[in-house]
Parts: sequence; structure tokens; C-alpha cells
Amino acid sequence: MMKFKRPFRRSLIYGLLVTLMSGSIIVSSPQPSYGQSWLNWIFQGVQVIQLSTLSDSQEVKYGQQINRELISSGQFRLSRNRALIERVDRIGQRLARNSSRPNLPFTFQVIQDDSINAFATMGGFVYVNTGLIAAAENEAELASVVGHEIAHITERHSIKQMRNVAISQGLMSAAGLNENDIVNLGVQLAVNLPNSREAELEADQVGLQNLRQAGYAPIGMITFMKKLTQKGGSPPAFLSTHPGSSQRVEALTQAVNPEMAYQGDGLDNQAYQREFRALL
Repeated sequence: MMKFKRPFRRSLIYGLLVTLMSGSIIVSSPQPSYGQSWLNWIFQGVQVIQLSTLSDSQEVKYGQQINRELISSGQFRLSRNRALIERVDRIGQRLARNSSRPNLPFTFQVIQDDSINAFATMGGFVYVNTGLIAAAENEAELASVVGHEIAHITERHSIKQMRNVAISQGLMSAAGLNENDIVNLGVQLAVNLPNSREAELEADQVGLQNLRQAGYAPIGMITFMKKLTQKGGSPPAFLSTHPGSSQRVEALTQAVNPEMAYQGDGLDNQAYQREFRALL
């Protein structure tokens, strides 16, 4: 066993005490950025856990509150055409039953607006503009958009986006997000903020799979997106986000077997004219 002389041992002890005291001052001092970054990391972790562990019932509750706020604030005007609403709901429920979250109580609503757009909020709420219904040539094309929006819900894209926006806007706290913040962010995301590139590509692919599983012809998603891509002027709101629509068309085309593209329902253009466009 190695022995130290007393003066050397005393110096060693003093050195260790100074090191420990210096370390405690660094940790307890509010000045350096290290302590703050650790606090941010902890708060973000709390928020990630809070939003990632929402139950279906919690998600539906927040979705209902977001929906009420969107309607009461006058952000858009819901259609009162019962026949048209029932037809869109029929398509939506057929797709929802074949989605990865069939037990979620989906709600499909029609917005009286000539712009070509559709969007979704958490809890199963899907909104389709009359302008988009008019732009579709057949039921498979309309179903492809509804399937895309259902995919945003099943993959919890709005919840993930809410977490990122809450962090960037400094809304987090040690207790996570409060209910008002969640509802306000949900309204903000629905109206103003587009989904990310990754979310849009994933919704395309998950929506395409849902379209097939519900028995619709997958070519409907490709033809509708191609048609919107080739329109003159600025792109419709549905395609105005990243990635570029031509890239999305290419990815979808590669995902569809040409021999299976036209197999399925929804390709009768005349029936669509009678059942949907005639009601606009």
C-alpha cells in the first residue's frame, strides 16, 4: 500500500475540497448557460411526455374544443347541405374503419369555400372545402384527400407539431401545457401553420394505403394530385406546403403497382357528377 507524507496528503485534501467547492458554485450559479440548458431540456421532456401520452379520449376532448373555437371564431363557414355532408361522411367513415385507429370517433365536415383545400385537427376532425369537392373528378379522387387527412390524425401529426411550436414559442413550463394553450395552439395550427415536409410525405403514403384498404382505386390519389400540380397560377392550399407537389406525385407513382392502380371503387365520373357536383 502506497504511503503519502503528511504535507503532501494535506495538500491533496485541500485541493480536492477546492475542486468540489468550485463545482458546487458552478452548478448553483444562475449565470452560466449550462444550468439553463438543462432546465430547458427537462421542461421539454415534460412536454414531450405530456403530449405523447395523450389518451384517445383526451385527444378527442381537445379536438372538440378546437372545433368549437374554429366555428365560433368565424374562421370558416360550415356547409348546411345535408345531402353533401352525408356523402362526404360516408366516404370518411369508410376510410376511418380501415385506418390504423378505427375506434376514434371521426367527424367529417364540409366548409363552404371555393378554394381547393382540406385539413384535419386532433381527435378525428376532418374538414373539406366545397372547392376541393368541385375540383375532384370522381369519388376515388375525393377519397384520396380525405384519406390523406385521416393519416395526419392517425399518425398524430398535429400533436407532434404542437409540441414543436410550443417549445419554440416558450409556452412550456414544469407542468407542461395547460388546456387553453393546447386549444389555442390547435386552432393556430389548423388555420395558419402547414405540416412539415416529413408529415406530408408520410400522410401521402399512409393515406394511399388507407385508400387501398377501403377498396378505392389508388390511381385516384395520383390523378388528383397531378391535376392540381398542372393547374396554372399559385398552387391550391392543399398542395402549397413542402415538399413540392411534383415530388409527391413521383413518390406516389412509385408506390402504386401499375397493374393494380385502377382496381377498386370510385372511378365513375358520371356518378360523381350526379351525387356530389350536382349538390354544390
